[in-house]
Amino acid sequence: MPHGRLLVAFAEAVLGDDDDPLSRTRNALASTLGATALVDAAGVVGLFNAIDRIADAAGIPLEPEKAAASADFRAALDLDSFSIAERA
Repeated sequence: MPHGRLLVAFAEAVLGDDDDPLSRTRNALASTLGATALVDAAGVVGLFNAIDRIADAAGIPLEPEKAAASADFRAALDLDSFSIAERA
């Protein structure tokens, strides 16, 4: 995908805790793809974040392939001990 690495870096920076990478990737995205693309990218990041939260709140279970792919880090973080995980 053209500029895929930049878009991923931006998404990770938006969801991160450090303003410096966010500022750098936001500026790089705007200068490389333009202001409209920056706004579109920010909207997509926001929507994916919201969709994930809605699915979690609604109790939608992980798909089997995602459950298998995430089993190791879910166990390391003890995520399956949360009450919502019992319903999934």
